[in-house]
Amino acid sequence: MSTTSLAFRSPVSRSEAASPNPARPAFDTELLRAYMKKLLQATLQHAVWPHDRDQVRSWMKDIKERVKGRMLEIQPSGFKYVVLVQINENLNQGGRADMVCHWEDGDACIHELFYNDSIICTCIALAVRSSS
Repeated sequence: MSTTSLAFRSPVSRSEAASPNPARPAFDTELLRAYMKKLLQATLQHAVWPHDRDQVRSWMKDIKERVKGRMLEIQPSGFKYVVLVQINENLNQGGRADMVCHWEDGDACIHELFYNDSIICTCIALAVRSSS
């Protein structure tokens, strides 16, 4: 192996390294993803971009509180939760989002996108294991 190829090797993943802590449970991402998909569809399927900003705030508050509540039902302890919701008017614009994180095994990022002819909604849920 040449010295050049050594510079581009991936580091040993945390899951392959010996851990001093016993294994902790991982967050069930598929259970939450299915819930988020149904919730966004049920909440926003007939939504039309309103002239009243309070309606958008209400949708976002309802979605984020319900997702956080479901996360607590799935795994009531051992994780810290963050839920981000963004709703934009759909004007046929393009968009791109990206994220990079340093995770431990068992941490999770779950995202779901909903759109119709009038709105675009992105919901991102993060489950980060607490150190307890």
